[in-house]
Amino acid sequence: MTSKGPEEEHPSVTLFRQYLRIRTVQPKPDYGAAVAFFEERARQLGLGCQKVETTYPHDHLQVAPGYVVTVLTWPGTNPTLSSILLNSHTDVVPVFKEHWSHDPFEAFKDSEGYIYARGAQDMKCISIQYLEAVRRLKVEGHRFPRTIHMTFVPDEEVGGHQGMELFVQRPEFHALRAGFALDEGIANPTDAFTVFYSERSPWWVRVTSTGRPGHASRFMEDTAAEKL
Repeated sequence: MTSKGPEEEHPSVTLFRQYLRIRTVQPKPDYGAAVAFFEERARQLGLGCQKVETTYPHDHLQVAPGYVVTVLTWPGTNPTLSSILLNSHTDVVPVFKEHWSHDPFEAFKDSEGYIYARGAQDMKCISIQYLEAVRRLKVEGHRFPRTIHMTFVPDEEVGGHQGMELFVQRPEFHALRAGFALDEGIANPTDAFTVFYSERSPWWVRVTSTGRPGHASRFMEDTAAEKL
């Protein structure tokens, strides 16, 4: 990631680096520190904050103790409308420090503004972009008809079984009444944005092509492969 030099560092970049220093690294992520980080952001921005421990909705036993989804909410002017959901995950994949030029949890920034840290791309940058966008819009006095929720979920890097998979079963998720959601994306230092409309999934298709058979050593016309 790149940013301005230290003497010109934008407060959002400082916040980004602070978030990068939180060691939410698998297999033992410090989720408590991440939750506290977002609680403080909610307080500073004047947003509602809800912490939802990811348990099965009809089970008195906590199946995922310590796995908390933090929900920051900016209420809209028309609560009858479905909401907008901005989702990001807090955990990051493991690191092998011997392959790093700088400590992956120092959030070191060099003289050219490059930031070295685990999670800089996947996907702590997106979380900070959500927060900065909301901050700017609130400062400019904007209000929106739809409520905006920002969810910060655990466990994504290892399948999400203790995170979003359980959260979507809970009444707290259904109470959000999400009508549109944005999730993980590709960070880009330019004004270009790559848009994905769905998750990748297998789609098995059987195609039958008929034509003249022959040996690959001969230049046959009207073959099945040519038609394909």
